[in-house]
Amino acid sequence: MTCKILRKIMSSKNFVVHSENLTKPTQHMQSTNQESFVGHRNYSIAGETFTLFVSSWNAGGITPPDDLELEDLLDTRNCKADIYVLGFQEIVPLKAGNVLGIDKTNISSKWDALIEVALNTRMATKGITNEPEIGETQRIYPMKIPNSNNSIVPDFRCLISKQMVGIYITVWARTELHGYIRHPSVSCVGCGIFGFLGNKGSVSVRFFLHETSFCFVCSHLASGGKEGDERQRNIDAASILSRTLFPTESLQHLPRKILDHDGVVWLGDLNYRIYLPDATTRSLVERKEWSTLLQNDQLKAELAEGHVFEGWHEEEIEFAPTYKYNQNSDDYYVTDHKLKATERRAPAWCDRIIWFGKGLKQIQYTRGESRLSDHRPVKAIFMVGNEVTGTKKEPGSPMSNRFVDT
Repeated sequence: MTCKILRKIMSSKNFVVHSENLTKPTQHMQSTNQESFVGHRNYSIAGETFTLFVSSWNAGGITPPDDLELEDLLDTRNCKADIYVLGFQEIVPLKAGNVLGIDKTNISSKWDALIEVALNTRMATKGITNEPEIGETQRIYPMKIPNSNNSIVPDFRCLISKQMVGIYITVWARTELHGYIRHPSVSCVGCGIFGFLGNKGSVSVRFFLHETSFCFVCSHLASGGKEGDERQRNIDAASILSRTLFPTESLQHLPRKILDHDGVVWLGDLNYRIYLPDATTRSLVERKEWSTLLQNDQLKAELAEGHVFEGWHEEEIEFAPTYKYNQNSDDYYVTDHKLKATERRAPAWCDRIIWFGKGLKQIQYTRGESRLSDHRPVKAIFMVGNEVTGTKKEPGSPMSNRFVDT
């Protein structure tokens, strides 16, 4: 009887709730701190170098308000990247109805609507763009031709998106890049209840940008702050690596496993904590002694010991722990000392972005400051392309002459 129930759950359309645009090219993502990114803002396609924005945010099961401002997260006023990859965890509460696919929600569409507005600011300004700053090279894009409704073609369009319970990943790219992005597809792995339900696990997407393959893994690993819980997180990560499998296409030799791709970015609430007593952790956080805390960070320790993510990279962390905050506050959650140690929630860098392979050069790693949930989002900027991978451009490639520097 149990097996029949589980098979019914797994076959439910709500186990993997949302999938769209699997064959269309996408949009781009952005974000950056102005100091580190402004020098990389505009690239000639002749060099085939692009900017990639990646972000992860545990939304804490809170529905975003209609007026949620994503400027802090996307930093669109300073500059725009070419491709945006946004990963979320707990976009719905992890209650039984959502985990089992009983409750019907459409929160992902609301997040997409907010992202679309934030990225397509030209739509609101009727095509008016800012003049380039002094000394800044401007990238010239093909003219945006109004459609029959006399509206402007959006700067960014969604390439691919997918939801599994509370885990959601959505990829946006500049409209004019969609024709150069191929083979988008998705793969979902549940690691939660019974070892496979989607309250924990991953949603991965992959695509080719020109001749380079990229894979993005959005995950929510096992929670828990007691000693030994990190081992279950390691098991979840290993399970995701072994079980993620992308579909094949006829006459195409496409990568099927995560590590088969040229460049891989893993983002999400990885849930790794800090190997220190609660009081010590809070004292060090108050004094902003990040280096001492990071020396006791579980993920860094597990990486160093070779227990998980062997060969992966993470940029230096120079920001405060992203978890756990009081909602609508800049104050960390204060643990009730009457609670068991396993129920306490000391500050930690639960939310991370790591990467593997070639085709990527990270130039920024920071966090956002939205108070929507008990987590702060993290974000990273990468440069991608031939200048990074060393891949040779074929003569006459359509990408070599599409844009011109002025």
